[in-house]
Amino acid sequence: MFLWCVLVLVSLVSVATGTSAGVKVRLTQKGLEYGRQIGIASIQQKLRTIKVPDISGTEKVDPIGKVQYSFTGMQIVNLGLPKSALALVPDTGVILSIGNAYINLHGNWRVKYLRIIKDSGSFDLAVSELTISTTVAVTSDDTGRPTVSMTNCAATVGSVNVKFHGGASWLYNLFSSFINKALRNALQKQICPLVADSVADINPHLKTLNVLAKVDQYAEIEYSMVGSPVISNTSIDLGLKGEFYNIGQHKEPPFSPTPFSLPSQDTDMLYIGVSAFTINSAGFVYNRAGALRLYITDDMIPSGSPIRLNTKTFGGFIPQIEKMYPGLMMKLLVETVKEPLMTFEPNNMTVQASSTVTAYAIQPNSTLSPLFVLNLEGSVSTHIYVTELKLAGNVTLNKIDMSLAKSYVGPFQVTSLDNIFTIVLKFAVIPKVNARLQEGYPLPAIGKMQLVNSQLQVLKDYLLIGTDVQFTG
Repeated sequence: MFLWCVLVLVSLVSVATGTSAGVKVRLTQKGLEYGRQIGIASIQQKLRTIKVPDISGTEKVDPIGKVQYSFTGMQIVNLGLPKSALALVPDTGVILSIGNAYINLHGNWRVKYLRIIKDSGSFDLAVSELTISTTVAVTSDDTGRPTVSMTNCAATVGSVNVKFHGGASWLYNLFSSFINKALRNALQKQICPLVADSVADINPHLKTLNVLAKVDQYAEIEYSMVGSPVISNTSIDLGLKGEFYNIGQHKEPPFSPTPFSLPSQDTDMLYIGVSAFTINSAGFVYNRAGALRLYITDDMIPSGSPIRLNTKTFGGFIPQIEKMYPGLMMKLLVETVKEPLMTFEPNNMTVQASSTVTAYAIQPNSTLSPLFVLNLEGSVSTHIYVTELKLAGNVTLNKIDMSLAKSYVGPFQVTSLDNIFTIVLKFAVIPKVNARLQEGYPLPAIGKMQLVNSQLQVLKDYLLIGTDVQFTG
């Protein structure tokens, strides 16, 4: 339920203090309204399970004397919660209030008086002006996961109207005030416990919450809170760590988050700001894991390409290669020199990536003979988008700039290899990069949450995702 998920987000207990947020989340009034609707539907369903116990007793009624009575088989036939509100109390929490609620029941009555006279019939009970006010708190269990509980609840039944059918119904009009009081008390005693049950029902779902999301075999991302939530009259703002780590090795990168603030927008339910720090921490992690290196072989080049990874092709540009290693296949190793760095400016993303390319000749016994090492600076166009609950992307190669770092075959003009390496990068490296980027990286989420009508903006130092939300369970 979105309402309770909101409360979990407000009070996540895994707080990493003293750290700037890499990701910020804002829940707007529109999001709270959606949460209220789902929360009310859940409470309404729970209240429909009210079981009014049979009521019996003896009342002295003039001029008849003692009358034995009983109300049995009371069942809810209609229930409505037409008015409700979810209010944020700045720096405090969430209060849910319900007003003008009503419950209609149907049951049977039976009476005995003057020792021998018996009668029976049915009745309809209308409860109106029912009000409920509840405060929900979030704490942690012994595993450090959040749990929700009701800390305060008040339920008031405004009026009870009973209409009797059949038999000596006139008898009940003589002591209707007593009956109304008994039925009112029976109802009021059950309402708050059922609301508490509705809150507690979400706890099994919270057991699945994980603030440390595995990305792949190399990385995981932490979304623990870095401070207390900021609660205003209209929104809840959360600061999350938003940092990638090598799995099981939480080493901090040599850079820190740049503070940023979410803009004053409220047309969507949820806003998520993802800083350049978060993206760059991924580059640090993958570089440290050795994942940003790739061997390229001839079978990765399209079969129709005239460019082949062999000493004959390269010998056409560097004659020494074919003279020293005639008729051999080649292998290239592309690897980053340091982690790539992404910067965000309004409507613009820039990626700085420094790599080296080492060329090898593959000897008949499969040993590798180094030929040369090139420094490679690439310019790419980047497209980032939201898919399901992930941030994904793709890149397109614009141009490359190469320089000779080391040669094992004598001096040569590096520019003569521009066309070869442009083809190699476009057909062998970029597709591998895009395949990984298109798998995406998990955004902060909880429960069976779906993002709807998501839009992404590139702003100064961060990406802003504006989205509506749906919960499917």
